[in-house]
Amino acid sequence: MQKRTLGRTDLEVSLICLGSMTWGEQNTQQQAFEQLDYALAHGVNFIDTAELYAIPPCAETYGRTEQIIGEWLRRRGRRDDVIIASKIAGPGQGWVDHIRGGRTRFDRANIVSALDESLQRLQTDYIDLYQLHWPERPTNFFGQLGYQGGAEAFTPIGETLQVLAEQVQAGKIRHIGLSNETPWGVMRFLASAEAQGLPRVVSVQNPYSLLNRSFEIGLAEVAMREQVGLLAYSPLGFGVLSGKYLHGARPAGARITRWPHYERYSNPQALAATEAYVTLAHEHALDPAQMALAYVNSRPFLTSNIIGATSMDQLRSNIASASLKLGDEVLEGIEAIHRRWPNPAP
Repeated sequence: MQKRTLGRTDLEVSLICLGSMTWGEQNTQQQAFEQLDYALAHGVNFIDTAELYAIPPCAETYGRTEQIIGEWLRRRGRRDDVIIASKIAGPGQGWVDHIRGGRTRFDRANIVSALDESLQRLQTDYIDLYQLHWPERPTNFFGQLGYQGGAEAFTPIGETLQVLAEQVQAGKIRHIGLSNETPWGVMRFLASAEAQGLPRVVSVQNPYSLLNRSFEIGLAEVAMREQVGLLAYSPLGFGVLSGKYLHGARPAGARITRWPHYERYSNPQALAATEAYVTLAHEHALDPAQMALAYVNSRPFLTSNIIGATSMDQLRSNIASASLKLGDEVLEGIEAIHRRWPNPAP
């Protein structure tokens, strides 16, 4: 398994990162343990989670995924073998009211409380990468392309960095990262860190897939010039790019089957593009999901590709994509489809 450097740190993370948001909802603890054991045996050393998980978010499953990982760490005794990333939730429009009374902010009280609780659930003394799950300020993320502006007050970035720096000094976290961020946000965090002598962010976890390449427009240059690499999430667009939802199919137990409101990647343009990508894969005797993942793996601004699986067959296939190299003809075909349906599911 190829390793890539996490930002300007000395950490080497696997090209494939094991996502965990289904553990505690679609997957049991036993199934999660099986995924973790298999992933580590095949070179994966990077695990991504969040206080918010399992997904869909609700009070009943809040923190359950971290608890499962913590129990695996306790039983296996392999803390030194893995790099763990977690996240603090930002404010929401009612869907995070179960987290700290819905008053989630990136201020001292919230960061200290959220971090300490995550450490307790994970049964560890430190988190390798602690990320802000989405911006506290109103901006364009979670599928919104156009910036609408917003007058709501938010915690000053310098203040947030100062609190995170104190947690680094205390040994509770090693490095900090962002998620669902914009080019403006990443650059402001970097500028504030430089001006105040505080820790730099080392990564940005944003969506990136054949259906959503919006990261390339502004963030790719930031990622490469500033060494703030992409941790790509939803590289299969909620599984849509596997082709399993084409022509109205709804496989039993699949995410969109269970939660139809997760339709971000299922609009008519996205489905038309998906059918073209699936056809391209079959023309070259490739598995559509592996082709989609291999494309993400090949991007120069990528640090790690966060895969998520609800079955072991999916996990084996996803991890195997790390060794797949796409030929020029396939890459040219991908670009032709992208020109016809550019970013159909932002």
